[in-house]
Amino acid sequence: MGDLFFNKLAGAIIGIGLVIMGLMELSNRLFDVHPPETLAVAVDLDVAAPVAEEEAEDGPVDFGVLLANADVSSGARVARRCASCHTFEEGAGNGTGPYMWDVMGREVAGVDGYGYSSAMVSYAEGGRVWGFQNMYDYLENPRSYVEGTAMSFAGLRNQEDRINIIAYMRTLSNSPIDLPAPLAAAVEAVVEDAPAALEDAAAAVDAAADESVDEAPADAEPPAEGGDEGEDG
Repeated sequence: MGDLFFNKLAGAIIGIGLVIMGLMELSNRLFDVHPPETLAVAVDLDVAAPVAEEEAEDGPVDFGVLLANADVSSGARVARRCASCHTFEEGAGNGTGPYMWDVMGREVAGVDGYGYSSAMVSYAEGGRVWGFQNMYDYLENPRSYVEGTAMSFAGLRNQEDRINIIAYMRTLSNSPIDLPAPLAAAVEAVVEDAPAALEDAAAAVDAAADESVDEAPADAEPPAEGGDEGEDG
């Protein structure tokens, strides 16, 4: 290949570049776009930017609502993570951990013959039972909730997983414990019962006052006028 070939190649490359530049300039002239000085809708860039998922607000857990809408089949799938240590079928024995049949409503550390840790035995003092709240808290982080427990499971950080598995474990009984009422219904019931409770309290006060009057001595005489006033000093 001679010098003429390379000259032609360089010329072609330069020509293509000039054509591209010309097309860009032409498009700018044909489509003359000027951005507005102010946006029609103000955008808060801090709000529009991606943010991490918000943490759940502090407050009581509405087990009445969450458990009523829980997915029991999903809870059964979550429970498979525990199958290496616990059994879930009626009549099955203990594994590395105590059996889970009829666990909801059962006394903590209440399986006869199972060797619970001293931490769990201490937690069980006073006849504590497994209810919705303490099971919910325990499953989130067992070692943090019952310090010193022998349970090595890291816990279920996802609230939905905890609610679903609790709903599933509630079904592992021939007499499942009752679901709690939703918090709104419970508050409404308290408000509705308040007037009757106040009336009962007022009636009790009136009855106590009447009883004290009836028990006053009937022969009590009023003090004589001009009597001793006592020693004030």
